[in-house]
Amino acid sequence: MKHVRHFTPLLVLCSMQVCLVHANYAPYFFDNGPSSTNGNMALLSLSEDTSIGTHVYTLNGTDPEGEPVTYGIKFEAGLRRYFAIDVNFGNVTLIEELDREKEDEIEVIVSISDGINTVDEKVRILITDANDESPEFINTPYIVHVPEDTPSGSSILKTEAVDRDTGSGGSINYFLQNIHTNKFTIDRHSGVLRIKRGVTLDYEKSRTHFVTVVAKDGGGKLRGNNKVFSATTTVTINVEDVQDTPPMFIGTPYYGYVYEDTLAGSEVLTVIALDGDRGKPNNIHYSLVNGSESSFDINNATGAISVIKSPNQLKKEVYELKIQASELSAEGNVSVYAFATVIIRIVDLNNHPPTFYGENGPQNRFELTMYEHPPEGEILRGLKITVNDSDQGANAKFNLRLVGPGGIFRVVPQTVLNEAQVTVIVENSATIDYEQFQMLSFKLLAIEVNTPEKFSSTADIVIRLLDTNDNVPKFSSDYYIARIPENSPGGSNVVAVTATDPDSGLWGEVKYSIYGTGTDLFLIHPSTGIIYTQPWAVLDAEVSSKYNFYVKAEDTEGKYSLAEVFITVLDVNDHPPEFSENIQEKTMIIGSPVKIEAVDQDAEEPNNIVDYSIMQADPANVFDIDQSTGEIKLKSYIRSLDIIHNITKNKDCIWSLIVQAKDRGSPSFSTTAVLKIDITEEMKSRVKSYILGLKQHPWTIFGIFMSGVLSTISVTMVISTIIYWKNLKRSRLHPQGKIRKIIRGPPRSSIC
Repeated sequence: MKHVRHFTPLLVLCSMQVCLVHANYAPYFFDNGPSSTNGNMALLSLSEDTSIGTHVYTLNGTDPEGEPVTYGIKFEAGLRRYFAIDVNFGNVTLIEELDREKEDEIEVIVSISDGINTVDEKVRILITDANDESPEFINTPYIVHVPEDTPSGSSILKTEAVDRDTGSGGSINYFLQNIHTNKFTIDRHSGVLRIKRGVTLDYEKSRTHFVTVVAKDGGGKLRGNNKVFSATTTVTINVEDVQDTPPMFIGTPYYGYVYEDTLAGSEVLTVIALDGDRGKPNNIHYSLVNGSESSFDINNATGAISVIKSPNQLKKEVYELKIQASELSAEGNVSVYAFATVIIRIVDLNNHPPTFYGENGPQNRFELTMYEHPPEGEILRGLKITVNDSDQGANAKFNLRLVGPGGIFRVVPQTVLNEAQVTVIVENSATIDYEQFQMLSFKLLAIEVNTPEKFSSTADIVIRLLDTNDNVPKFSSDYYIARIPENSPGGSNVVAVTATDPDSGLWGEVKYSIYGTGTDLFLIHPSTGIIYTQPWAVLDAEVSSKYNFYVKAEDTEGKYSLAEVFITVLDVNDHPPEFSENIQEKTMIIGSPVKIEAVDQDAEEPNNIVDYSIMQADPANVFDIDQSTGEIKLKSYIRSLDIIHNITKNKDCIWSLIVQAKDRGSPSFSTTAVLKIDITEEMKSRVKSYILGLKQHPWTIFGIFMSGVLSTISVTMVISTIIYWKNLKRSRLHPQGKIRKIIRGPPRSSIC
């Protein structure tokens, strides 16, 4: 929208005259194009997903006189304020959430002012679509009734969903969940639901189907991301029954009784047949096909069978009637039919108790062999029991019950009129356990209800159970702890594990095996569960004292359980203490101890604890030894070599001791060693240390020795030469005589 510029004239008084000096023109907005972000907002469009707080536009204009301008934005009364503006810079900010589906255009009034003149312009801002709406199903709930004979491929319902978005975000495609297990399909564009090709509906199998329909839009942008929205609804399809199943008799087999006092025309029993199509059942028409020999009739509508002759006119004891039940259509035509057999016995008055019958006649003991744990509710079909009271009317009414362990089986029916087939039904499967009972015994009791005589009879029911593999081998403990001495020979028994399986026969046989990282040195007998060491195994507590592995107990069908085995190898005192050398030399400085040490390789205490003692010393009162550390020292009163010289005549100050190292095991081992101790004072100790140092360098000693030998030879040669010349001279003076002189030196003494 363009505005009309106007100006305000200014009047100035000049020398008593009125003069027009200056005209003030109104400010104006800059023109803006379709994609412009500044101007007067006239061509602005905003996406509905624009975030609140977004700077969406900048108002921009000028004043012809160059005066600073301010900007404004306002809305008509009753309209929401979507924008805020910076009056000085013209920056427009979104402050309310946009929704195209509610308002696709916004009218605003923008203004520009130079402080004197203000220009207002009304502009429309277009709101563009974003994919922010989900599809919505209409006309819900969807419930449709479909006849079961509807051809496959037929359309049964049209679902419809709407999406208020435009473009791809407003287009909708339809899908079904669980398409592979569904009997239906849907047109993805129209939403029409159809029965799948090759699929038929069956009222007798499933009367209702629930189908989940998904409506999904075509996707679109929402806040910069591509979004796809969907909705679901459930279609309830009720299948309507049609006439496609023949009638069925209820309560077969049928038994009836005619007593000797029964009047002609009395009802014997009623047969009941129902249309197999339960949704819209047809009426049933009953008729006698054969077997009545004009002695019985049937009510075509109710199925009631009556005797039309007096009992004394009936020539047979048992009549077998063939009954036909036919369905009548609405037009009265017979469509489908079924047959049933009715057995009618001719009986006398109440002079017979209830009687149990087997397949071959009266029977008072019934036996059955069955597997343990049958399903609850299962009928024991191996028991072919019929109970009959040959009397008539109330005299033939009796109750049935089982006498024996309660809660295991129940008998049906509990009340009988005339005759019934006895059905025994499993009530508690867990109790029918071969491991608890190999045989179950009950008495089937039939006792009349309303007679003074209360006639009754019993039949024994014996059920022999067969075992099934319903138990898992179970160990006597979840873990086994064993100990074995390390000196045990190969093949030694370690521990016996025990698992039991209460099943019988091969199912109860348990096979043992071991596995795990600690099994290398062990074997297990597969039948007895005895764990023993390998024949070649050598256990050594010093190498490994703990072993851990699993033992499995498994039956013939692979059912198994596990237990854990912990084996500790017990240390045996099989190592004596050992000195590093059997003969040791030590130099003892007076006032300081010397130490000996022996090592015991046993793994545990007390087998590897060593005690030290002096076995032999002469004299015996010179040294003390620490039992635990092996430190040897002089007794406290010996403080100098002089004291030692007074104790013994041994002047070289070297003592030989026999020391013993003994462990604390049982039995105990000990080792002895010879210890040579050279006792000296500190200065002499240094000389001896030098000598001991020479021992570490034998070539140095050899050099000193050779030097001494050469020096001795040289001196000897000189002395021999002198003696020779002297003897030669004397022999000249005294040729006949010889002089012998022995020079004795002072006695030697030990130098300490």
